[in-house]
Amino acid sequence: MSLPSSLSERLKLPVIAAPMFIISRPKLVIAQCRAGIVGAFPSLNARKPGEFEEWLQLLNETLGPDDAPYAVNLILHRSNIRLEEDLALCVKYKVPIVITSLGARVEVNEAIHSYGGIVFHDVINQTFAHKAIEKGADGLVLVAAGAGGHAGTLSPFALVQETREWFDGPIALSGSIANGASIAAAKVMGADLGYMGSAFIATEEADAVPAYKQMIADSDADDIIYTNLFTGVHGNYLKPSIVNAGINPDELADKEAKHMNFGDMGSDAKAWKDIWGCGQGIGAVKSIQPAAVFIEKLKEEYAIAAKRLA
Repeated sequence: MSLPSSLSERLKLPVIAAPMFIISRPKLVIAQCRAGIVGAFPSLNARKPGEFEEWLQLLNETLGPDDAPYAVNLILHRSNIRLEEDLALCVKYKVPIVITSLGARVEVNEAIHSYGGIVFHDVINQTFAHKAIEKGADGLVLVAAGAGGHAGTLSPFALVQETREWFDGPIALSGSIANGASIAAAKVMGADLGYMGSAFIATEEADAVPAYKQMIADSDADDIIYTNLFTGVHGNYLKPSIVNAGINPDELADKEAKHMNFGDMGSDAKAWKDIWGCGQGIGAVKSIQPAAVFIEKLKEEYAIAAKRLA
């Protein structure tokens, strides 16, 4: 269980900040990397022609060897008509880490490996985990129950345990990780990295409306609903945002789920703009603050947890 030195030597805390649709943009990524964790964003967050390339240029010019590396999330679903274009730009600008989602592909992994990049593929069960490694991924993001956005249903204990029976490469664990103690717990279970997103929504650099950020700070695990209604893939969402959108949370099962389509960004963006994704770990978030301040708090909590284990 070892991380590539190109990654581990530049981390001040073993964390990848999850790439969040709409919310994760260069401002947040730069703050995360400068504070010593991997900052990540989905390529599809760059909507305008040429914008994704501009973001890669900015990150490569801004971040240096003393900062943690950044990551780009590529959606491999067949409806993503931009995949080939975005992959080519990742190769051109030598994106250090690529996180792939929704379908592992050999040719994508080979393209990233051509310049020495690292590929993590996110999975929710062993079937997808085996496929990802067989097709050349370097590491896995295990998306357990309680994760924000598109999430699995398995306990993190079961998911890590069964993966470690056959895989000794890098693992990042996702699912309700929102403080330093949970990062330490992920390491103790056998993961190399914590993978956390929802807590960063309530940071000043996140591209979320003030009401969304405040709802994160005001909510806890009881305010999260798991449904596939909004994107066609099961995920966790804030119940108050569903209510504010004029939908009765108790009647979600009676509605027809939409089909996932990453080619229709306008439709998907509207779903995530009005219905706010969020994981179950947000009870740990009490206020809106700069990302660097939040990460320093994580470091302190992590050190305390490590000392307690020792």
